[in-house]
Amino acid sequence: MIQTVVKRDGRIVGFNEEKIASAIRKAMLHTDKGEDQQLIRQISDHISFRGASQMTVEEIQDMVEVELMKSSRKDVAQKYIAYRNQRSIARKAKTRDIFLEIINIKSNDVTRENANMNADTPAGMMMKFASETTKPFVDDYLLSEEVLNAVKGNYLHIHDKDYYPTKSLTCVQHPLDNILRNGFSAGHGESRPAKRIETASILGCISLETAQNEMHGGQAIPAFDFYLAPYVRYSYIEEIKTLERLNGADYSHLYLRNIDDYLAKPLDGLCGDERWAQHAVNQTVARVHQAMEAFIHNMNTIHSRGGNQVVFSSINYGTDTSAEGRCIIRELLNSTYQGVGNGETAIFPIQIWKKKRGVSYLPEDRNYDLYRLACKVTARRFFPNFLNLDAPFNQSEDWKADDPKRYLHEVATMGCRTRVFENRFGPKTSIGRGNLSFSTINIVRLAIECKDIANGKERMTAFFAKLDYILEVTARQLHERMEFQKTAYAKQFPLLMSALWIGCEKLHPNNTVAPVINQGTLGIGFIGLAECLVALTGKHHGESEEAQELGLKIVTYMRDRANDFSGKYQHNYSVLATPAEGLAGKFTRIDRKEFGILPGVTDRDYYTNSNHVPVYYKCSARHKAEVEAPYHDLTRGGHIFYVEMDGDATHNPEAIMRIVDMMDHYNMGYGSVNHNRNRCMDCGYENSTPDLEYCPKCGSTHIDRLQRITGYLVGTTERWNKAKLAELNDRTTHQ
Repeated sequence: MIQTVVKRDGRIVGFNEEKIASAIRKAMLHTDKGEDQQLIRQISDHISFRGASQMTVEEIQDMVEVELMKSSRKDVAQKYIAYRNQRSIARKAKTRDIFLEIINIKSNDVTRENANMNADTPAGMMMKFASETTKPFVDDYLLSEEVLNAVKGNYLHIHDKDYYPTKSLTCVQHPLDNILRNGFSAGHGESRPAKRIETASILGCISLETAQNEMHGGQAIPAFDFYLAPYVRYSYIEEIKTLERLNGADYSHLYLRNIDDYLAKPLDGLCGDERWAQHAVNQTVARVHQAMEAFIHNMNTIHSRGGNQVVFSSINYGTDTSAEGRCIIRELLNSTYQGVGNGETAIFPIQIWKKKRGVSYLPEDRNYDLYRLACKVTARRFFPNFLNLDAPFNQSEDWKADDPKRYLHEVATMGCRTRVFENRFGPKTSIGRGNLSFSTINIVRLAIECKDIANGKERMTAFFAKLDYILEVTARQLHERMEFQKTAYAKQFPLLMSALWIGCEKLHPNNTVAPVINQGTLGIGFIGLAECLVALTGKHHGESEEAQELGLKIVTYMRDRANDFSGKYQHNYSVLATPAEGLAGKFTRIDRKEFGILPGVTDRDYYTNSNHVPVYYKCSARHKAEVEAPYHDLTRGGHIFYVEMDGDATHNPEAIMRIVDMMDHYNMGYGSVNHNRNRCMDCGYENSTPDLEYCPKCGSTHIDRLQRITGYLVGTTERWNKAKLAELNDRTTHQ
């Protein structure tokens, strides 16, 4: 009697006789004679009782073929065999067509799925070959039938599905102090602990790069200023010691000298200790600046994956008020403002300013001057983005202004928007934690299927019933993926599970990661709230209070169900305002093919990202904030607020400050400002002239608009897919 089944991926699951019956039934329904319930039960019972206690899927399917051929229904056997063969042929044909498109560097949604990756290079092509052949394997061997049907039905998208078999996690916030203090080994040589700012900067790069090769999502440093601050003082002491050797004197009393701020100043008129200390400060500031330049340069040139793809990196900073921390912040901002290479805007790391009352909120606050500098840099370079630590859901009762490690209790985010803070199974912190995986629901399709129900109450009842079902499927899919991830061994992630993930110190290399990964989160995402509301009410939430009320009801329902799933499965589920890139067009394309062009719903090449007001809807920045703000508390898996500015922002940093202050006023969690920025692809010249056709410096017509795609910048829109290019062209400014 069959008791367990060995799946194609090696997992052992309980035997389910109904799966045999279902497969035979499907084959019968494709014959002229139709279904024979008695024969179905006879064959499934026979196989169940005559089979070995443990069998593979293929062995069971072979037995089904034999029994069908022995029966009077040879027609069913033929359909069953044909179906198995057709699935194999279909997979091969699809793979062949995709491979040819990659080989011929055809620009389409496959090769332009990720705008930060060049799929035309040999390494990039190899990445796409691997990706596109892995996805069918996941469909066939790792997904349950219910989940697979939801994916095929265009109700659900599993992000990073190509990485599913690797058991990798999505992202992590690096506890960089562990790396700087202890060094690390990732399997090939060791990195020693840092002793000076240059080494600390390099180790920060190496940590991000190494972990990127162990994960499928982004890498972030949650407290960049706090982590690097000690190495400013160490470098200052080195400079004092250099003076000691030069002058043959003892200046050890200057090592721990009180320094209010590290500012380079002329030495004219200074003598004695004042002169030596200021000289050391000047040298230290220069070294910190070079270290920050090197950090930014490395993060834009170190390729961690095929396709010339650099590390998807983010750094959070802004709340360290020490002289050393302020020095890190100031020189990082100065380096960012100057740009890299020929002065172009750095794409990575995504920089995130942590704004906090009492720290950088008012002119009398210690870091207010650096906040103003941050706004000036944003006006030219798009970064930093702004994280509002004063939003109620971003606060921690453990945060204390005089705590030297208060950063442990400050929320940090990934640049794209992913947020990890609340925790049912450990400390409330972002550090050493990340997202495990996330999947996105196509709520637009659910609404389209209900739009023609005339009775409004019945329409809403039908929609929420569909939503509830797909939420159940999504939660179960995330749970199943996590159960699969739990079987990975710590040694598969040499850096992540030895120095970065919270609780990893408990693991031996041959232990599974099961005891620690529950500290991460599972994200239930959604896309197209605006189009969903148009399908249900005729208007989106930016133009109708009624639609806004329904939008909040929908996302609140998702949040409440996520909380239910957290209790049911004992995981950290959260709702994510999905940063859709390729998905924005994929969902739409399939729905339009089935339902046709529906005004305000499927009439564009993309669905609006998550809960955003549509990019084409003309409204003020304040109105956009009023509409989108309430969703930030509901989407604690991650969210972002965008404002599109008109004109040259470099001359108007005060406008940036007003937008950030507005975010604080409406209790928004995270946001950024977009504006026009042209870049000559030949000489690197940049300006903000609208519709620039040729470079005023070199005359080239090879001009690109630097733009943000889903939270990160892309150096060329040539790598954008069709849907995101359509969205870019539709964007309107907010006054």
